Amino acid sequence: MKNLTEHLSQYAQYHRDERNILTHYAGIPLIIIAVFGLLYWPLFSLAGLTITPSLVLFIAAMAFYLRLDLRFAVVMLLFSGTCLLLAAQLASLSLWLWLGSSIVLFVVGWLLQFVGHYFEGKKPAFVDDIIGLFVGPLFIVAELSFKLGLRKPLQQDIEQIAGKTH
Repeated sequence: MKNLTEHLSQYAQYHRDERNILTHYAGIPLIIIAVFGLLYWPLFSLAGLTITPSLVLFIAAMAFYLRLDLRFAVVMLLFSGTCLLLAAQLASLSLWLWLGSSIVLFVVGWLLQFVGHYFEGKKPAFVDDIIGLFVGPLFIVAELSFKLGLRKPLQQDIEQIAGKTH
Protein backbone atom coordinates (compact mmCIF):
# COMPACT_ATOMS: atom_id res chain seq x y z
CA MET A 1 0.00 0.00 0.00
CA LYS A 2 1.17 3.50 -0.81
CA ASN A 3 1.94 5.95 1.95
CA LEU A 4 0.91 9.60 2.17
CA THR A 5 3.92 10.92 0.26
CA GLU A 6 3.49 8.38 -2.53
CA HIS A 7 -0.22 9.13 -2.98
CA LEU A 8 0.22 12.90 -2.92
CA SER A 9 3.30 12.80 -5.17
CA GLN A 10 1.56 10.67 -7.77
CA TYR A 11 -1.46 12.99 -7.72
CA ALA A 12 0.78 16.08 -7.79
CA GLN A 13 2.40 14.90 -11.03
CA TYR A 14 -0.93 15.73 -12.71
CA HIS A 15 -1.26 19.05 -10.86
CA ARG A 16 1.73 21.37 -11.14
CA ASP A 17 -0.02 24.35 -12.76
CA GLU A 18 -1.35 26.77 -10.11
CA ARG A 19 -4.41 27.50 -12.26
CA ASN A 20 -5.29 23.82 -12.25
CA ILE A 21 -4.90 23.62 -8.49
CA LEU A 22 -7.02 26.75 -8.10
CA THR A 23 -9.90 25.18 -10.09
CA HIS A 24 -9.64 22.12 -7.83
CA TYR A 25 -10.18 24.24 -4.70
CA ALA A 26 -13.69 24.95 -5.98
CA GLY A 27 -14.39 21.91 -8.17
CA ILE A 28 -13.54 19.16 -5.68
CA PRO A 29 -15.80 20.41 -2.86
CA LEU A 30 -18.66 20.84 -5.35
CA ILE A 31 -18.19 17.28 -6.57
CA ILE A 32 -18.03 15.89 -3.04
CA ILE A 33 -21.20 17.69 -2.00
CA ALA A 34 -22.91 16.51 -5.19
CA VAL A 35 -21.86 12.87 -4.78
CA PHE A 36 -22.87 12.83 -1.12
CA GLY A 37 -26.13 14.51 -2.13
CA LEU A 38 -26.89 12.02 -4.90
CA LEU A 39 -26.14 9.13 -2.54
CA TYR A 40 -28.18 10.51 0.34
CA TRP A 41 -31.10 8.13 0.37
CA PRO A 42 -31.60 5.93 3.41
CA LEU A 43 -30.54 2.29 3.31
CA PHE A 44 -31.90 1.58 6.78
CA SER A 45 -32.06 2.96 10.30
CA LEU A 46 -30.14 1.51 13.19
CA ALA A 47 -30.74 2.72 16.75
CA GLY A 48 -32.06 6.04 15.45
CA LEU A 49 -29.16 6.55 13.03
CA THR A 50 -30.09 6.59 9.35
CA ILE A 51 -27.50 4.77 7.29
CA THR A 52 -27.07 6.16 3.77
CA PRO A 53 -24.64 5.34 0.97
CA SER A 54 -23.20 8.82 1.62
CA LEU A 55 -22.43 7.90 5.21
CA VAL A 56 -20.83 4.61 4.14
CA LEU A 57 -18.66 6.48 1.59
CA PHE A 58 -17.78 9.10 4.21
CA ILE A 59 -16.67 6.41 6.70
CA ALA A 60 -14.63 4.59 4.02
CA ALA A 61 -12.90 7.84 3.04
CA MET A 62 -12.15 8.67 6.67
CA ALA A 63 -10.61 5.21 7.18
CA PHE A 64 -8.42 5.80 4.10
CA TYR A 65 -7.27 9.22 5.35
CA LEU A 66 -6.69 7.94 8.88
CA ARG A 67 -4.47 5.16 7.54
CA LEU A 68 -2.37 7.77 5.72
CA ASP A 69 -1.97 10.54 8.30
CA LEU A 70 -3.70 11.45 11.56
CA ARG A 71 -3.28 15.23 11.21
CA PHE A 72 -4.69 15.31 7.70
CA ALA A 73 -7.42 12.85 8.72
CA VAL A 74 -8.67 15.34 11.32
CA VAL A 75 -8.79 18.13 8.73
CA MET A 76 -10.47 15.78 6.23
CA LEU A 77 -13.04 14.86 8.89
CA LEU A 78 -13.95 18.55 9.19
CA PHE A 79 -13.87 19.17 5.44
CA SER A 80 -15.71 16.02 4.37
CA GLY A 81 -18.07 16.26 7.33
CA THR A 82 -19.06 19.76 6.23
CA CYS A 83 -19.65 18.48 2.70
CA LEU A 84 -21.81 15.67 4.10
CA LEU A 85 -23.85 18.13 6.17
CA LEU A 86 -24.37 20.34 3.11
CA ALA A 87 -25.47 17.27 1.15
CA ALA A 88 -27.95 16.44 3.92
CA GLN A 89 -29.38 19.94 3.50
CA LEU A 90 -29.75 19.32 -0.23
CA ALA A 91 -31.44 15.98 0.44
CA SER A 92 -33.97 17.69 2.70
CA LEU A 93 -35.29 19.67 -0.28
CA SER A 94 -38.02 18.48 -2.59
CA LEU A 95 -37.06 15.52 -4.79
CA TRP A 96 -36.52 17.54 -7.97
CA LEU A 97 -34.73 20.39 -6.26
CA TRP A 98 -32.48 17.88 -4.43
CA LEU A 99 -31.63 15.92 -7.56
CA GLY A 100 -31.38 18.98 -9.79
CA SER A 101 -29.11 20.83 -7.39
CA SER A 102 -26.89 17.79 -6.88
CA ILE A 103 -26.57 17.24 -10.63
CA VAL A 104 -25.77 20.91 -11.29
CA LEU A 105 -23.09 20.91 -8.57
CA PHE A 106 -21.62 17.72 -10.02
CA VAL A 107 -21.49 19.09 -13.57
CA VAL A 108 -20.08 22.48 -12.51
CA GLY A 109 -17.48 20.77 -10.31
CA TRP A 110 -16.30 18.57 -13.17
CA LEU A 111 -16.30 21.46 -15.63
CA LEU A 112 -13.96 23.31 -13.29
CA GLN A 113 -11.76 20.20 -13.07
CA PHE A 114 -11.53 19.88 -16.84
CA VAL A 115 -10.81 23.60 -17.29
CA GLY A 116 -7.95 23.19 -14.82
CA HIS A 117 -6.62 20.17 -16.67
CA TYR A 118 -6.83 22.12 -19.92
CA PHE A 119 -4.42 24.64 -18.34
CA GLU A 120 -2.27 21.78 -17.06
CA GLY A 121 -2.22 19.98 -20.38
CA LYS A 122 -2.68 16.64 -18.63
CA LYS A 123 -5.56 14.28 -17.99
CA PRO A 124 -7.04 13.96 -14.49
CA ALA A 125 -5.11 11.64 -12.16
CA PHE A 126 -8.03 9.28 -11.58
CA VAL A 127 -7.91 8.21 -15.23
CA ASP A 128 -4.72 6.27 -14.42
CA ASP A 129 -5.55 5.39 -10.81
CA ILE A 130 -9.14 5.40 -9.54
CA ILE A 131 -7.92 5.97 -5.97
CA GLY A 132 -7.18 9.50 -7.20
CA LEU A 133 -10.85 10.24 -6.52
CA PHE A 134 -10.05 9.88 -2.80
CA VAL A 135 -6.63 11.53 -3.04
CA GLY A 136 -7.96 14.67 -4.77
CA PRO A 137 -9.70 16.09 -1.68
CA LEU A 138 -6.65 15.27 0.42
CA PHE A 139 -4.44 16.96 -2.17
CA ILE A 140 -6.28 20.29 -1.92
CA VAL A 141 -6.08 20.13 1.88
CA ALA A 142 -2.34 19.40 1.61
CA GLU A 143 -1.84 22.25 -0.89
CA LEU A 144 -3.66 24.67 1.42
CA SER A 145 -1.52 23.53 4.33
CA PHE A 146 1.63 24.15 2.26
CA LYS A 147 0.41 27.66 1.41
CA LEU A 148 -0.03 28.27 5.15
CA GLY A 149 3.59 27.21 5.72
CA LEU A 150 2.67 23.88 7.30
CA ARG A 151 4.05 20.41 6.58
CA LYS A 152 7.18 21.75 4.82
CA PRO A 153 9.07 18.42 4.87
CA LEU A 154 6.11 16.73 3.13
CA GLN A 155 5.92 19.55 0.59
CA GLN A 156 9.64 19.19 -0.13
CA ASP A 157 9.32 15.43 -0.58
CA ILE A 158 6.42 15.88 -3.02
CA GLU A 159 8.22 18.61 -4.97
CA GLN A 160 11.33 16.44 -5.22
CA ILE A 161 9.22 13.77 -6.94
CA ALA A 162 6.65 15.82 -8.87
CA GLY A 163 8.43 19.15 -9.27
CA LYS A 164 7.43 22.61 -8.09
CA THR A 165 4.16 24.27 -9.07
CA HIS A 166 4.23 27.03 -11.66
